Amino acid sequence: MHSHLLEIVFFAAFVVVIIGLLIIDLGVFEKEDKIVSMKRALISTTVWVALAIGFGIVIRFFGYLMHGINDINSLKEIVLKYHDISTWNQLASLPYNDALNIFMSKLSLEYFTGYIIEYSLSIDNIFVILLIFSSFAVKQEFYKRVLMWGVLGAVVMRFVFIFIASMLVQKFAFILYIFGAFLIFTAIKMFIQRNKKEEIHPEKNRIVKLTSRLFPVTKIIKDHSFVKRIDGRLYLTPLLLCLIVIEFSDLIFAFDSIPAIFSVTKDPYIVFFSNIFAVLGLRSLFFLISGVMTKFRYLKIGLSVLLAFIGAKMLAEHWLHQIGFEIIHSLIIILVIISVSIIASIIIPEKRKKI
Repeated sequence: MHSHLLEIVFFAAFVVVIIGLLIIDLGVFEKEDKIVSMKRALISTTVWVALAIGFGIVIRFFGYLMHGINDINSLKEIVLKYHDISTWNQLASLPYNDALNIFMSKLSLEYFTGYIIEYSLSIDNIFVILLIFSSFAVKQEFYKRVLMWGVLGAVVMRFVFIFIASMLVQKFAFILYIFGAFLIFTAIKMFIQRNKKEEIHPEKNRIVKLTSRLFPVTKIIKDHSFVKRIDGRLYLTPLLLCLIVIEFSDLIFAFDSIPAIFSVTKDPYIVFFSNIFAVLGLRSLFFLISGVMTKFRYLKIGLSVLLAFIGAKMLAEHWLHQIGFEIIHSLIIILVIISVSIIASIIIPEKRKKI
């Protein structure tokens, strides 16, 4: 089978599997509105993490299918396209099977590192989503439906964003330096504002204002409907406005998380797969940790340090490569940063305010 056709088949198979998993997990056929229990959220989160790990194992042993690699020439083409000449020089002198094995090991490591970055950063997005629900006075039993469509929208937007960004990175390599500087700026901003009380006022939101001008909006939430017919006229409900704001916030969030994964790999498929598995697990993770978000008070600091590290790595990529800094080192540092912020939140008692 031709290499490009193999690539298309692999991607199409992934999309089909993901659609099937979405139908099952998002409860498309489940019409009843229910508050998601902690037990169900834990099971769902565990399943999504297990699936993400399983897919990483698939990449480790069958990653050659992802790019239709079937000989040394196609391997060289992909390595030079998404990596660099030094990576190819390490593989060129090896037998094809050995070179392919090392390459797939590298692919899986890139995937797991990207997944952990995206999953970690998504925790901050959960807090924003919780604020949005609260500001729109959405009942908990409607959270599931809004997040269901929110996840579907996020998957489509990430697909477009990632492959456009990949084309730009391949054509203009200097964009990675812009990404790096932007992530450092975001990290500094996040650290400075870590103790700032975040508030969202729907009536002041520009997206809400624009939508309200274009379409009639009812202020009452009676059920999970996004559109309501009143006296023969269609009205948008606050639930739909809430969904629009969540989608917009995810788009803003993607400007941080997607460039962060490009610090690990320039392969758009690895970026997409790791990103999508993290996004698909976001809904269950939301229900699992939304009630204990305030307990992780050092997480903002950890995430700001994480973004600063990734940004600095992108700016110093050439120098780091010269001293032998590999993806495994990035993965270890990322795990340490997140682990320390979570453990510190648990073991260091919160200072009580003096009355």
